[in-house]
Order: sequence, then structure tokens, then C-alpha cells
Amino acid sequence: MIIRRDFVNRLLEDRKDNLRVVSGIGTSTWDLMSTGDEKNNFGFIGAMGQALPFALGLSISQPDKKILLITGDGDTLMSLGSLATIANHPVNNLTVIVLDNESYVETGSQPTATAGKTNLELIAKGSGIENTYTIFERTDDYKVLKTIYEEDGPSLIVVKCKAESTPLIFPHSFDGVTAINRFKDTM
Repeated sequence: MIIRRDFVNRLLEDRKDNLRVVSGIGTSTWDLMSTGDEKNNFGFIGAMGQALPFALGLSISQPDKKILLITGDGDTLMSLGSLATIANHPVNNLTVIVLDNESYVETGSQPTATAGKTNLELIAKGSGIENTYTIFERTDDYKVLKTIYEEDGPSLIVVKCKAESTPLIFPHSFDGVTAINRFKDTM
């Protein structure tokens, strides 16, 4: 299985200037913040299920920017209806990466529905997001980078990851107003 923090760092090590990155609650935000204190990153701290609609709104309002959402399976499961909304209001600049570790690591590693029968790739396809696939190997990062920078979205990529606790790396500011204003300054 893929080591999520290493994978996120690999994806963002040579990021282009027009990329804006949003992260879902918890571990996804710690993973994003491990890549550096970038003004063009926005990490959710305590709003489970809000990252998908936020990323869609951002991609609609910023059509000249590439929008990348890095989130987890728990956050995605909390907002499944957003996948249908994304499919029915398609934007070509949005890529969603779901780091699927099949558990709620932050609250004790309870299994999510993806540890059972639930398949996020099939849900996304069934919702109408055509460019959807799952990867299991870190060496498929080239395919993900191609999707982010070269392919039209919306796209959803499920990245099967190892369930492990990682050190918390906090964002520049926990103050929501300060964080969003800092992020808006990059638009």
C-alpha cells in the first residue's frame, strides 16, 4: 500500500504556479502541511465533509487555476452527494485525490465503509465523474500528475494507502479568517 505522506510530498514537490491545493479534515491537512507553508494551500481543520463542495466552488470561481483537493475516505464518505453535484456541474480544472486508508485513523482507526464493500471509484463513476480510477502503487504517481496538469476534469483518483498515524504538522494559522484571507491573496 502507498505511504500517503510520501505520496503527497511527491505530487507537490514540483508544483506549478497555477495549482491551488485544498485538503480535507485531519490527516489530509497534516499531509498537505508537511509539503511546506505555502500560501496557495488551504487545509480544513474541523469541517468534515466540507472539502468537496469547497473545492468545487473554488474551481468554478477560478477557472484559470488548477484546483487539487487532497482528502480522505472518511471526509469523502461524509459528503457523497457532492460527487453527484460535481458531475452535474462539471469543471475542467478540478482533480480530487482520495487518500483511502479504509479507516478513521485520527479517532482510533475505526474502519470506514471502504474497508468493506464500498468502492469510491464506482460511486464517483456512478455519479457521473468519468475520469475516475484507483491506484495501489506509488509508482503510479506519474499518472496522477498527468491527470492533475494535463487532463480535463473533473477527475477523482482513489489512492489506496496504508493506515498509519503520522506526526501532526499544523497549518500556518488555525484562525479560519486569517487562513482563508491568506489563501485568497493567491487568487
